[in-house]
Amino acid sequence: MHQQRLSGLVALAAIIAFAAPASGQYMSSHSHEKDIVETAVSAGSFQTLVAAVQAAGLVETLQGDGPFTVFAPTDEAFAKLPAGTVEELLKEENREQLISILTYHVIPGKLMAQDVVELKGAETAQGQTVSFSLKSGEAYIDDARIIKTDIEASNGVIHVIDSVILP
Repeated sequence: MHQQRLSGLVALAAIIAFAAPASGQYMSSHSHEKDIVETAVSAGSFQTLVAAVQAAGLVETLQGDGPFTVFAPTDEAFAKLPAGTVEELLKEENREQLISILTYHVIPGKLMAQDVVELKGAETAQGQTVSFSLKSGEAYIDDARIIKTDIEASNGVIHVIDSVILP
């Protein structure tokens, strides 16, 4: 159980460290020589996610062997949350809630887009199950649209989503 939680924290930190570049472009799908953290950092602009990982104390756990599948919300995804939500989550007293949300975005193992569309759901590092669906030809995890897929890293894969998903 402790090992599973640690793996979940590693995956969660990876999610938070991932961000879309300020130009609106996403990282290359050919960055698999870098780990998830390095891949996310090189993207340049998942600043909200990075701030959350730091607040959750997960920065040092992000170099895990994996593999992990991270569903990474963009800064725009975080901006969709009600005003003040992100600021509240970043407070020390809300650390456990932040960790829960972040680990809900991580699935242990490596799921490529082709795998995701064949599944109905998967258990997250947080412990609850997310659902996958296709709507009008687009893939979703819970109610978030998957907008970029299969960004490979040495310890997993990142898929970019347009909304923050909540346990």
